Amino acid sequence: MAGNENSARERDGESAGADGARRSPLGGRKPTREDLTRFDGVPTDALDDVLPGSDGPRLRLLVVGVNPGIWTAAVNAPFARPGNRFWPALFRAGLTAWQVDASRGLAPADEAHLAEQGIGITNLVGRATVRADELDRAELREGAARLVRLVARLRPERVAIAGITAYRVAFSAPKAVLGEQNTTEILDWPDGVPLWVVPQPSGLNAHETIDSLAEKWRAVMAPEL
Repeated sequence: MAGNENSARERDGESAGADGARRSPLGGRKPTREDLTRFDGVPTDALDDVLPGSDGPRLRLLVVGVNPGIWTAAVNAPFARPGNRFWPALFRAGLTAWQVDASRGLAPADEAHLAEQGIGITNLVGRATVRADELDRAELREGAARLVRLVARLRPERVAIAGITAYRVAFSAPKAVLGEQNTTEILDWPDGVPLWVVPQPSGLNAHETIDSLAEKWRAVMAPEL
């Protein structure tokens, strides 16, 4: 998909969350160090899911993060921290028509575009932390059970979890590797919904680049792309 790297916010001249239901707690401004400290450890639902309404079309792709980082929680937008490769990789893979900039919140036009593309976003765990490895096993396993229920309700065409280490713990699959998973080993996983695990897109993951992440997203979406 050809696209423009300018975000919808830049094109429309609007602040993140200014006119839509999804609003940044900070009103569209950049988080300060004090803001980030305040959001560290927010216990549950630190980030609103990006999901269709009850009468919305079936999702082509449900993206599952591990949990919100504190920057993400502060602006109420997924994968928002500057330096995270999620949005650049999705754009480069052709899943979005422009590169979303969620660093100050998710613009209404960006959220609408995700809906048009059939992309939803949620997390295994709602608690915000500085690093995903601050989560405990119980949180991750409870998150896995919640995800199974969500997938059974939404029936997306495919699911991709962004983080192999968290996946191994959450689904009690210590030998799992990146790529498509064997869902017959997951209790109550709905038939006909493929599950993939892709790398964590955080800048802390030095093993991946935007190009390598984009390649993995193309594999998830094949044969559509």
